[in-house]
Amino acid sequence: MHLKPLIAGNWKMNTTFEQARQLVASMLPELSKVQGADVVFCPPFVSLAAVSELVKGTNVKTGAQNMYFKDGGAFTGEISPLMLKPLCDFVIIGHSERRLIFGETGEMINSKVKKALATGLKPVLCTGETLAQRQLGEAEKIITSQIKCAFQGIDSPLDTVIAYEPVWAIGTDVAATVEDIIPVFLAIRETLKSIYGTETARSMRLLYGGSVTPNNFADYINQPEINGALVGGASLKPDQFISIVRQAAATS
Repeated sequence: MHLKPLIAGNWKMNTTFEQARQLVASMLPELSKVQGADVVFCPPFVSLAAVSELVKGTNVKTGAQNMYFKDGGAFTGEISPLMLKPLCDFVIIGHSERRLIFGETGEMINSKVKKALATGLKPVLCTGETLAQRQLGEAEKIITSQIKCAFQGIDSPLDTVIAYEPVWAIGTDVAATVEDIIPVFLAIRETLKSIYGTETARSMRLLYGGSVTPNNFADYINQPEINGALVGGASLKPDQFISIVRQAAATS
């Protein structure tokens, strides 16, 4: 089954409000011409409303970088899915920086995935192993465990996108090779198949993330198990991000 590629740009804690507007303005004319790939901007929360308004009526969607799993309440500094729903279609959940820096547990991530789906948001579920875990030969075991935990108690994950981002390749300029990651992608498909069946497993888009650039992206997108990318640093560089999107569209 051929799945339409998806390229999501995770801007992380970068761009001021005005810089975010300028970044969208610099990319939108070219991205609007691309029909063969889905494109998602994930700006900081403070710019999400503005970016959402700028891309309205185009083929570009918006996503949030995180969310809490309650509709509201005494949770200072958190963002409710109900606040996000009018502003975006996607939400990144379980990024390694959230897991490692902010201590998010598998149970929290499971609660977020459940809440996102219940609210009508499409989770971009991030998975990934550390360098130490890979060196111990535990990459596939770790990813399988993360996926099973994230989908615990969820009847259908079809609106979820899974991003495999080896922690040791994020922001390090050390991109994983195809040989490094294909066994993990196959393990992800098999895990989904064991939980939800073959049809669902084949219908879900799997993305690669971790030092993705226009120079190495072709190696990933030409693999049948990989359906796009979650792009970090290159998503802040218009020429690079546009090139990655064009390469993805060319495979459709």
